[in-house]
Amino acid sequence: MKKILLAAIWLVAAAPAVAQQQVQVKLGTLAPNGSTWHELLKEMAERWGQASNGTVKLRVYAGGTQGNEGEMVRKMAVGQLQGAAVTTVGLHDIVPEPQALAAPLMFDSAAELQRALPVLEPRLDALLEKKGYVALTWGAIGAIKLFCTRPIRTPAEAAGAKVFAWEGDPGSVKAWKAAGFNPVVLSSTDVITSLQTGMIECIPNVPLYVLTSRLFEKAPYMVDVSWGWLVGATVVRKDAWDKIPAELRPRLLAIAKELGKKVDAEVAKLNTDAVAAMEKQGLKVMKVDPAAWRVVAEKSWPVVRGEVVPAAFFDEVKALRDAQRAGTK
Repeated sequence: MKKILLAAIWLVAAAPAVAQQQVQVKLGTLAPNGSTWHELLKEMAERWGQASNGTVKLRVYAGGTQGNEGEMVRKMAVGQLQGAAVTTVGLHDIVPEPQALAAPLMFDSAAELQRALPVLEPRLDALLEKKGYVALTWGAIGAIKLFCTRPIRTPAEAAGAKVFAWEGDPGSVKAWKAAGFNPVVLSSTDVITSLQTGMIECIPNVPLYVLTSRLFEKAPYMVDVSWGWLVGATVVRKDAWDKIPAELRPRLLAIAKELGKKVDAEVAKLNTDAVAAMEKQGLKVMKVDPAAWRVVAEKSWPVVRGEVVPAAFFDEVKALRDAQRAGTK
């Protein structure tokens, strides 16, 4: 009887540890295997395991194996994934406000964006939490460039160009049209085939992604204007996050934020190096007049404001940018 009682006490004491070992976060991302973003997510998984003594297991599914960003968000909604590292495109299916940061030519430089993002983060975090998600980290992925199958230097030459548009975002499709393009709605997993067949002529993305995914081999002309700034976040379902012991969460969050800052510090150089690497492999950089492209970009703003992003938040982002340019608080 004594042995049975001792065994029962041991099982009760061990139960919390067993339960903790079952905390698993399955996280999807479009970041290609072996890319900088993928490697940092793998590092986060390793460090989470170390910090939690193996009780929190982060499994990263890279390269779009869990579908495009919209599909990953839908999988989070039903619990097939507990997390995702996505851009403002995917986040738009949860909350639309972050996409104001990616509005065409809203910011002139990475420095402008990096000054605005920390101010807006608490608001964005709160919006996500209301929808049942926790933002682990925010970051600037880089300047969006247009990579095309033919040389384009002026807005006139771009008129009617068939540009890739993300699924599930009809407001952005309308914005591309307002800017003079012919948007073609596709899944991100169909881009390479669509470039080969001529279904699309241009793809907007950051140079490092285009290099890593080898898209420049099909679209070897880069329009040298920063069309917008791609912002991303790593998010997890709040119910999954709450399963992690409360004393561990601050430590895991600190690791995520540290690695997020590491991306921000490296991303400008990585994207510059990516352009140089692609040029050595045949990429042609089309020098342009930024002022002419600004006129075209701002034609999309009336659509972005109100149809893609709530008008009040769009105005807040623009006012913050203008205040920072003027040197005021």
